Amino acid sequence: MFAMRVGGLLAAPLAVLAVSVMVAPMALASPEAEPAQQQYGQTPLWGSCASVLSDAASAIPTAQCGTVSVPVDYDAPDGPQAQLAVIRVPASGERMGVLMVNPGGPGASAVDTVAGMGAALANTEIGRRFDLVGFDPRGVGHSTPQVRCRSDAEFDAYRREPMVDYSPDGVARIEQLYKNLAQLCVDKTGMDFLANVGTSSTARDMDVVRAALGEQQINYLGYSYGTELGATYAEKYPERVRAMVLDGAVNPGSDPIGESIRQLAGFQMAFNDYAMDCARSTDCPLGTDPTQFVARYHQLVNPLVQQLGRTSDPRGLSYQDAITGTVNALYTQRYWKYLTSGLLGLQRGTDAGDLLLLADDYQHRNPLGHYDNQQDAFLAIRCVDAPYPTDSEAWADADRRAREAAPFMSYGEYTGFAPRDNCALWPVPPTSTPHDVSSPGPGKVVVVSTTHDPATPYQAGVDLAREMDAALITFDGTQHTVVFNGDACVDPAVVAFLVDSVQPPPDLRC
Repeated sequence: MFAMRVGGLLAAPLAVLAVSVMVAPMALASPEAEPAQQQYGQTPLWGSCASVLSDAASAIPTAQCGTVSVPVDYDAPDGPQAQLAVIRVPASGERMGVLMVNPGGPGASAVDTVAGMGAALANTEIGRRFDLVGFDPRGVGHSTPQVRCRSDAEFDAYRREPMVDYSPDGVARIEQLYKNLAQLCVDKTGMDFLANVGTSSTARDMDVVRAALGEQQINYLGYSYGTELGATYAEKYPERVRAMVLDGAVNPGSDPIGESIRQLAGFQMAFNDYAMDCARSTDCPLGTDPTQFVARYHQLVNPLVQQLGRTSDPRGLSYQDAITGTVNALYTQRYWKYLTSGLLGLQRGTDAGDLLLLADDYQHRNPLGHYDNQQDAFLAIRCVDAPYPTDSEAWADADRRAREAAPFMSYGEYTGFAPRDNCALWPVPPTSTPHDVSSPGPGKVVVVSTTHDPATPYQAGVDLAREMDAALITFDGTQHTVVFNGDACVDPAVVAFLVDSVQPPPDLRC
């Protein structure tokens, strides 16, 4: 899943929805991998997952966990190494290969995701035929070293900042907050690691993991950002792909600002869907007049810039957290009731705690006040995955476009000034550039795209399917990603493709 800026064009939250492992050295698939030839002679030392995932041993007793070593810098293969955490849930029946999964982010743990999928898919054709495999990308989750920038207290303080003053002085202050965050990332993670944390390196890591698993080819399921990783891998190593399913497309050909504007429009569409559903109730906090939904929303959340909202949690509800909580709820209709409850709390001046809980969930803050590293990893990876404009005029124009695309997220009036994005101020250069991706071959890829997906808008899936010569499955709904969430139309088509290489019917719509 993707991220948005709170109080501006792009911020750094993210939310991840997902459902849902030998041994000889392999010949290298790409000339650029040659300096790391020795990386291809590994075999993971498999052991129990109990020390990594406390619940995995009981939920999926067959799960195995291990590590694979990769160079931090592929141009210096004998230099510092990163240890990638890998999980494998062996097939329970007649095995036909591995299904490698990435849940998105960037920054989400594939190890955690596969641990959950292993139990959910245990008695399905997928669980019987494939080893389910996940590896945490460099800097992410259980892999080491981790990308870490903020302490828990520093993250809490960052969330209290409204970041909505777009006067020249206000913009300067916001940009200083971004620069301070970047410096924390350098101080705690190191410049060299930050420079090599992008998707280009992770795609090469994925091929090292493939070889360590002893597989000539992989099957792959990528959600959200995982579609970008999958597309990058398929471009680098087309002959290593047997079957690839990409759900919730992030198109590597999109420029960062354009992609963000389209995403904001997607969230506005999902907000409109939520508001219309809410309006079926006479006590909807947004009222029942569609022309007033955005105005009513602003009446509820804008006062939080000056004064925190009431919650049972002593932190209170900040403006940034109210926006973040709203965004989180728009990823799935299952969360709409909590958004309504939180907005009612603001309307009545009582407890708006459900909005704070939604924001905590989005930011991955646990009940003890500790954050995992998903947001810090997200920021570091996003900032090296594309070049961002550094001139202020481009960001002022982007703010104008953002206000038109997502008025529910816009604060105040357009000033002609706007802060540059975190990534425009990032201390290391990008390692990827936007481009149309190539196909790994006919019949190898299926793209799934949801009509009212807020985070990865539908058209991105259409475009990615065209570029990769892939079949497209359209799902009608307001949510982010759908594969293996129980849909009786999407799931059978995906299973038939992965197991039997059967292409979905042309223009399949579910």
